[in-house]
Amino acid sequence: MRSIAYSSTGPSSVLQLVERDVPDPDPGEVRVRIVVSGVNPTDWKARVGVGGPPPFPEVVPNQDGAGVVDAVGDGVTGFAPGDRVWVFLAAHERPTGTAQEFTVIPAGRLVRLPDAASFDVGASLGVPAITAHRALTVHEGGPTRLHPDALEGRTVLVAGGAGAVGHAAIQLARWAGARVITTISSPEKAALATAAGAHHVVNYRTDDAAAAIRAIAPDGVDQVVEVSPARNAALNAKVIANHGSISVYATDGGPEMTLDVRHHFSLNARYQFLLLYTVGDAALAAATEDLTRALEDGALPVGEEAGLPLTRFPLERAGAAHDAVEAGTVGKVLIDVG
Repeated sequence: MRSIAYSSTGPSSVLQLVERDVPDPDPGEVRVRIVVSGVNPTDWKARVGVGGPPPFPEVVPNQDGAGVVDAVGDGVTGFAPGDRVWVFLAAHERPTGTAQEFTVIPAGRLVRLPDAASFDVGASLGVPAITAHRALTVHEGGPTRLHPDALEGRTVLVAGGAGAVGHAAIQLARWAGARVITTISSPEKAALATAAGAHHVVNYRTDDAAAAIRAIAPDGVDQVVEVSPARNAALNAKVIANHGSISVYATDGGPEMTLDVRHHFSLNARYQFLLLYTVGDAALAAATEDLTRALEDGALPVGEEAGLPLTRFPLERAGAAHDAVEAGTVGKVLIDVG
């Protein structure tokens, strides 16, 4: 089978197209024929060595993807050859991700893909959608699960609504009944956020963002899905409601932020930091179950008309796909494998 692999960290040129034997699943594992592989920032960051040297002699990158079950190991129930699935955390603490024609992963890291959902949708879930789900379910007053009306009466602010996590957060919050505001940096990104389902968009480069958000939500926003805490801490302080929560999933803009502690005391505000890789099995299971329901409701489409443009590369150009994500390509970068 064709695989993309690297043995040392570095630029995208370390990614090499190689031929490898098709692996057999061990007990508790499933072999999946990958149709589409999704690329996330975490994939290129691991490749360049942000977390240290490669943890295995050879690594096949990419956490997310979608495809068809090809074989199941002993003890696996609930999956059979031919099932359409999406996979997540395929390369977490394992040497083989989704940038190859077949991958073997624990059964707990794949989810049935409803017939109405395309492989592109499946490959776009994983890290972004599970992160968005977690960000929307850590509020002091709940809910801990998402479903229609779960966020009824809430106002959610999504920072960076044109990104992959922001896009998923808009879709999920809208599906769950929230009023959704998002901040963007251009008219083009405003159009994407609106297509994703945002009720209101605020251009933080041309508008007084705090005043614009307060005009929409005079009592403040209940929940913030935050990609850039360093840049947005002051804005969040101006717009967060009493007992509001700010869910931080990235460090765009720098790793440190400054807070007025007394101000946040007075609002009973909560900052919740979250990292998908250490969030725990219970949170992952809750997210995949709720995402399945959202998929069945048709709530998570992708493509430019749905607010998430797709940029595609063939498997042999996986390095270019990584470069595109590192360069900040708007939307989702996919690799066609099958």
